Amino acid sequence: MSTQAHIIIVGGGVIGLLTALNLAPHVARVTLLDRNAVGQESSWAGGGIVSPLYPWRYSPAVTALAHWSQDFYPQLGERLFQRTGLDPEVHTTGLYWLDLDDEAEALAWARRERRPLSAVDISAAYDAVPALGPGYRRAIHMADVANVRNPRLVKSLKAALFALPNVSIEEHSEVLGFVRDGSRIQGVRTAAGEVLGDSVVLAAGAWSGELLESLGIGLPVEPVKGQMILYKCAADFLPCMVLAKGRYAIPRRDGHILVGSTLEHEGFDKTPTLSALESLKISAAELLPALARATPVRHWAGLRPGSPEGIPYIGPVSAFEGLWLNCGHYRNGLVLAPASCQLFADLVLGNEPIIDPAPYAPDVRLGRRES
Repeated sequence: MSTQAHIIIVGGGVIGLLTALNLAPHVARVTLLDRNAVGQESSWAGGGIVSPLYPWRYSPAVTALAHWSQDFYPQLGERLFQRTGLDPEVHTTGLYWLDLDDEAEALAWARRERRPLSAVDISAAYDAVPALGPGYRRAIHMADVANVRNPRLVKSLKAALFALPNVSIEEHSEVLGFVRDGSRIQGVRTAAGEVLGDSVVLAAGAWSGELLESLGIGLPVEPVKGQMILYKCAADFLPCMVLAKGRYAIPRRDGHILVGSTLEHEGFDKTPTLSALESLKISAAELLPALARATPVRHWAGLRPGSPEGIPYIGPVSAFEGLWLNCGHYRNGLVLAPASCQLFADLVLGNEPIIDPAPYAPDVRLGRRES
């Protein structure tokens, strides 16, 4: 790609922001458009565990991105902190999985992938997490799992981009469609008018599928609602992350505890519900009984970009010159962002890709879906 190129990025979540940060040093201009304020959808609403919840249940395509990102996150956090003074708080706490039905599969995966996950005596989990609820019988543990404070990650990425003279961030600028010259994508249409450039990158999360419909592309990315609650405890209340029965508790450095999350197919409705609140409170009390006496300080919902097998679409769409995708990360957008955006930049800039790009190629995956 020419160093004189103007890149338009549709979507200002972590994927869009980090894509812009990776491309900005190599092109003349980057314009990032978001329908709301940047980072206020799935990127803000998630828990920020820097691992898929059950990594052994995912395909090698997700695993490859996850491993690269997990190894890179501490560097990313430090670089952003140094550049902006805003700490994303990449917090390595470790994670205990409790009473898994597929523990044998998890341990076999860890051996095969050479990841530091192992079975431990349940007493070790109770020693490490004195607040843990009673009755758990088995545990596996990975010590190097971190979580990132995703709202701070968004703020840090935004600040880093604002400092770059060739990057423009246009918030509350909803993209309504594409500007075309035959099969060439020349830009996008917004309520304020057209924005023209050399390439358009679609990183619009749960809205990506809707936007591509106008081009006759059936991208199987749909919104999947997730609800979470937040508690405020003493800073040493929960020293590491715990997960049981599909629900997790995540400690922040200042004592905030996130408990999540639900998985709901409700279209684009992200209204928090009383039923989800009660379900999450029950899970919180089972994991950490002291929370039964606490009142959540916040309850919210977000929309994940659901996709088949949770594998993102990363790369060009050959049917439309100038159109690129970096979307469809489902529940793992924060986990996979560093690797996804580095791989994307490698493809755009013609560099040697960090991992094999074939499993994420839109042409291949959409072609298979249509055949």
